[in-house]
Amino acid sequence: MLAAVDPISLWQLLAATALVIAAGGVSIAMKLGLEKRLAIAAVRTTVQLLLLGYVLRWVFDLATPWAVGGVIAVMVVTASRAAVSRTAYHYHGVHITSLITMCLSSLVVATVVTQVIVQVQPWYSPQYVIPLLGMILGNTLSGISLCLDSLLESLRERRGEVEMMLSLGANRWEAARPFLRAAVRKGMIPIINSMMVVGLVSLPGMMTGQIIGGGDPHVAARYQIIVMFMIAAACALGCMIVANLSVRKLFNH
Repeated sequence: MLAAVDPISLWQLLAATALVIAAGGVSIAMKLGLEKRLAIAAVRTTVQLLLLGYVLRWVFDLATPWAVGGVIAVMVVTASRAAVSRTAYHYHGVHITSLITMCLSSLVVATVVTQVIVQVQPWYSPQYVIPLLGMILGNTLSGISLCLDSLLESLRERRGEVEMMLSLGANRWEAARPFLRAAVRKGMIPIINSMMVVGLVSLPGMMTGQIIGGGDPHVAARYQIIVMFMIAAACALGCMIVANLSVRKLFNH
């Protein structure tokens, strides 16, 4: 019989800060200059997660489509902006491109998982919809960011090659195809690497949380398989969409 652990107390949270302090000590000792950024990141993590806990408690108590929809809208918009902020180069309308990509990739995959595979009832059940969408968005924005950054950097650095192909009669898809493929491939690398070592090197967060909470490890493993597959699908769809929309935007007639 699996025993459930007691809730984390405030003193336990304070004790956990010793781990971040130790990381800051390493930065100071090696003169990395990361201690200030690490402190800011630690404070933001604490504040954001505690606030999220209170918001989700309120949303779970309400359990209405409007409350869940509002949280989903904030999550999608924030993820789309975060994906663009991580790229070195931008173009006019890139934020709209990122938002469209997030909506099409993450919401479609989340709908398939919650309604077809897990069969959540009602469809807006916050206990399932919000955590699953959060995992999709968190991983998809990283893939989209890598894909977009690679595509824009390649087109910028090899602009002469692209223009030469266009002058020889190639259309925009033929000129951009090598860079588009490389960008999508780069965006997919993190999730593929994670899938290759999951269960051997890493134990994912969702599975870990269920086990710590007293859940059956075998059931937790099944849920984690679904999570990994949905993230892979969302990343592939997101990278493909953002790359194609960007090529359409960057080339004129």
